[in-house]
This record gives sequence, structure tokens and C-alpha cells, in this order.
Amino acid sequence: MDRMRALVDTLNKYAYEYYVLDAPTVSDAEYDRLYDELRELEAETGVRLADSPTRRVGGEPVKGFARHEHIARLYSLDKAVTEDEMNAFFTRVAKAGEASYVVEYKFDGLTICLTYENGMFVRATTRGNGVYGEDVTAQALTIRSFPLSISYKGTLEVRGETVIRLSVLEEYNRTAAEPLKNARNAAAGAVRNLDPAVTAARRPEILFYDVNYMSEEIVHSQEEAIAFLKREGFKTFGYARLCKTPEEVLDAISEIDVNRKKIDVLTDGAVVKVNEYPVREAMGYTDKFPRWAIAFKFEAEEAVTTVEDVTWQVGRTGKLTPLAHVAPVELAGATVRRATLNNLGDIRRKDIRKGSRVLIRRSNEVIPEILRAVEHTGESVDIEKPDVCPYCGQPLTEEGANLFCTNRDCRPRVVASLANFASKGAMDIEGLSEMTAALFYDELHVRAYSDLYALNKEKLSGLEGFGDKKIRNLLKALEASKNVPLDRFVFALGIGGVGKVASKDLSRRFKSIEALERATAEELIAMENIGEKTAADIAAYFADEDNLAEIGKLLAAGVKPYVKEGQSVGAFTGENVVLTGTLQKFKRSDAQKRIEEAGGMCQSAVTQKTTLVIAGESAGSKLDKAKSLGIRVIGEEEFIKILEENGIEAK
Repeated sequence: MDRMRALVDTLNKYAYEYYVLDAPTVSDAEYDRLYDELRELEAETGVRLADSPTRRVGGEPVKGFARHEHIARLYSLDKAVTEDEMNAFFTRVAKAGEASYVVEYKFDGLTICLTYENGMFVRATTRGNGVYGEDVTAQALTIRSFPLSISYKGTLEVRGETVIRLSVLEEYNRTAAEPLKNARNAAAGAVRNLDPAVTAARRPEILFYDVNYMSEEIVHSQEEAIAFLKREGFKTFGYARLCKTPEEVLDAISEIDVNRKKIDVLTDGAVVKVNEYPVREAMGYTDKFPRWAIAFKFEAEEAVTTVEDVTWQVGRTGKLTPLAHVAPVELAGATVRRATLNNLGDIRRKDIRKGSRVLIRRSNEVIPEILRAVEHTGESVDIEKPDVCPYCGQPLTEEGANLFCTNRDCRPRVVASLANFASKGAMDIEGLSEMTAALFYDELHVRAYSDLYALNKEKLSGLEGFGDKKIRNLLKALEASKNVPLDRFVFALGIGGVGKVASKDLSRRFKSIEALERATAEELIAMENIGEKTAADIAAYFADEDNLAEIGKLLAAGVKPYVKEGQSVGAFTGENVVLTGTLQKFKRSDAQKRIEEAGGMCQSAVTQKTTLVIAGESAGSKLDKAKSLGIRVIGEEEFIKILEENGIEAK
């Protein structure tokens, strides 16, 4: 066993030197000799250590990807494309406290999260939706740019980008039966492939850049996080520039822009992060992004191609979006065959025609956009405005720059609405995907949300892909979805302009679907996060008799929207609360959760509607503004006392 332990340690050291440092100290022949000796020992003893390099050999193909919940959410980043947008970011940071910045390359691959427990690698997961990802442990084990064991003994999540170097892609394509189109898709396909042998063959690597979670926090800045990753043997790119001022940040971004085409990895921007964790805590998060980081996107790549055809897509609101089909062109590392035209007004304004040469722009994963017509040829013909919906044949209405199908039963409209209704942030009906919704539309005449709750075993039997187990699981998920928080029910209805944040605000304010139905536009506009247009959309939705009838059918089917415990009445009921400064015993997100549990509503800024400010250490301009407006201010200790007095855990 001692010899086996020594071989594992030696081989892992050599692999680290080769794959992470790119500085091998032994020949391939010597490595292979030791590796073969280890394999023989493992075969003789029937023992394989948890961090043995033989674990990294691709195993049998897996049957599917299991879903896994991340310990801490993996947020995406807000984007900036101009210096003015960067200056707005710097201004927000300055209000939160004195800070420095770390600037890094933004790589264009597949985000992956690795989990360690008690010093051992236990799981690899894709980012997914940030809360749940796909378990790709078998695939990740074939990648050599991370350690299987580390010295840190707590629970740890680290984050990196899976990439395939451009030179590796070129080499792979020389002999591949089916060459890969671009490095981005090649990296994503290597990891999200059921056969780990395919992952190994494509030779991806992971470039690590963040510590996502630590049970025992021993790093307190991005600088320290990068140093920790390097010390534990994770491969990093090597460029992480510490900047003291906004001017230095902009200089670092320019440096990355100049050098990005010289490196062997696909990159499409720079990431700017606040270095100090306390300032990050003070800034907090939006629903989608951390406020303390931003991705600066370089000028998108452009190319000229020909419009070959235009088709129209219908979304869940009935809005038609024109999609241009163009002659294939390479752009930003991908082969482009389609480009968006946004709406009818966009076509008219840019004078886009079939057969014309057009300038298109592509950036990151966004579908390319047609910027303008470059040349009209003898084969150019006008793009005709459709008079009827291309899917259902019903007449269209024109509202400003947009065309709408008003047929509530139009197939793509219904299918998209059902998929949204069943989604995780709405009714959370597991197993009801957009593909399943389309099948139900075609085969079972499902046209409304309430039709889903009329499904039974008899109706589902005989549907393609629906065996007894799948039927049981779907019916169970439908039944479980009937008890739903009011905010998720409101979001599920698909009201124009009402996202998850607005749904929560409406739930807290009105506390029942019946009260929301009676809300006036004036009451809605008076709310902090509801603008005039959204208020008008909400009022119009509940003024529609068909919508009210559908809600009635859902309630009659047993759907019971409820206000989460603590929201209807609690220590902070009716309070609009702003957190400012650094809290010693709470993460900002945890404090917000406690306030919401006790019926309060959290705001990002102090306004005339703010009723309470909770001030931690180094509170700045928000505290000053609260005092000037005469708003009640309490400290962290008083906040904790209120929580404890109301039976809410205060840690």
C-alpha cells in the first residue's frame, strides 16, 4: 500500500507539472512506466485510491445526466460594451466603499463547477440555470487540469471555464471523420457528451477563476481566491491584473483586447471584479447578476452575407419575430446561418430584402443581428408583410413596429406558454418540457393551463414515450404543483412585463390572487418596482374575461396559491427595507431572506418609499440619504434582536 501511495503522489505531481504548469520534468516513457506499475498493483490488490490517476481514464458511456443543485448559486454577469457603461459600474462600486479591481480574460466555453469534500473531488456540474446543473463527473474525470485531492478539508465549490485550445481543435479536425465547427461548441459538446471517451478524445481543459463556496472561508478577496486555486493545483490562465483605479481597469481591458487574438483560447471580452469580499457583500446581487462584477464585451465581429429567406416565429405573447436565413458565413468562431431582424419596423427601417447583401454582427452566444443593407442586387425582392399568422392562418394585428397573432390557440403561442407555466420558477411541473407541451397540444388538444390538470392515466397512455413510470411521475408532479406560492403562480400566468421580481412584489402587496385581480392601475403604479407600462399590462390582463375564467378553472382544479409563511404578517410587514454597509453576522442575501420571511420588501436604493434602513459597518451614502429624509435607521444588533423576538433564526 505504501508503494501504491507513493506512485499516486508521484504521478499526480508529474501530471500537475505537465497539464497545469506546462513544464514537465520527466519523459513520457518514465511516466508510462510508473503508470503501468500502478495499474498492475491495483489489479493485484483490488484497491484503487480515491485520487489515483487511473480514475481519469474514460469509462463506460452514461445513460443520461442527473440534475444536481449547486451549494451556492452560479450567477451570470451583467455586460458593458462602452466606456460610459463601465464608468456607471465604477460609480456604483464607489458608493459601496473603497475598492480595488481584478481584471481577467473572459473565455468562451462551458462553465463548470467542481465540488470537494474533506479534501477529495466528489462532483463536477455544468452551470445550468445557475441553481441546478447537470452532473458531468464522469466526463470531467478525463480532464487533467484539476487535482483529485487538495489540502483544504472543508466543503468547496470552484468555478472554471471548459475550453478547447484552438491548436488542439485544429489538430483534432485534421483526422476527425466529422470536423468540429468551432472551439466553443467543441468544448460544450465534449463535456455534455454521454460518452467520457469522447470527452477525452477532444482534450478539453478547465481554466479556473473563482471560488464559488467555502464552508470555512479562508479567502477574502479575488486576489486570495486566485492564489488559493494555484496553491491547490488548479489550472488558471495566468493573467489576473490587480487595478487600483478605474483608469487602470480600462488600460487592462485595452491590453486584453490587443492580446486576445494572440492567445490559443477563444475569448470574447474581459471580466472586471471588485477584489474585496466585504465590498462585494455591500453591493449584493440582482435577480440575475452580482452587482460587484461586470463583463466588458469587445466590439462584436461583423461580416457581409446574403439574405436567402425570411421566416416568422410566434412567441407566447403572440408577437411575431422575423428570422433571416443567410448564406453561411464564419463569424466570431461560429458558422452563422440565421440572423434576427427584431420586428417588422426593423425590416422597413433598414430596408432589408431577400437576395440583398447585408452586414451582420455576432457577439458571444447571441443570435446575430442584421445591421444594415450593403447592396441590393438584381435578385433582391421586398420582404412581404404577412397578413395572416404563418402557423394558424388567423389575421394579424399591427401594433407599432410589431405584428401580433391574437389567436389564443395558435400552436407555438400555446406551447411556449405551457412551457413557461410548467417551468421551475413558475408551477415547477417536472417532466413537462416544451417538447412535451407540443406533444400534448398535438395529441391531447391541450390549449390552456387548466387542461393540464384534466390529464389522467387514460389520456396519457399510448402517447409516444409515455410508459407507466413516466405517466405516474407526471401526474404526481401535476398534483404537487397545485400548492404553489402566490408569487410563482402570478409569474406562471405569463402577464406581460411581470417577471419573478415583480411577481414577488405583487404577492407581498396584495396577498391573494383575488385581491390582485381587483387592483387598479393607480395602486400598481404606486408600487416601487412597477412602472406605468407594466401596471397597464397587469390591469389589462385582469380586465380580460377569458383570463379571469382561466384562473377560475385553475382554482376549481385544486390549484391553491398561498402567501409564504411570514409574508402575510411579521416583524417587517409593510416595511420597505434597505440594507447598507457590511453586516458582520449575515451575508447580504441571507439578511434579505430573513426580512422577506418576516413580511418586508427589500429595496436596492433609498427612496421616498423606504421606511427602514439597516446599517452595517462602513455605511455610506444610503445612510446619509436616509437620515436626510428622516427614515428610521437601525443597526445590525437591533436587527438581530427583532428577528429573535419573532422566532426567526438570526444567523
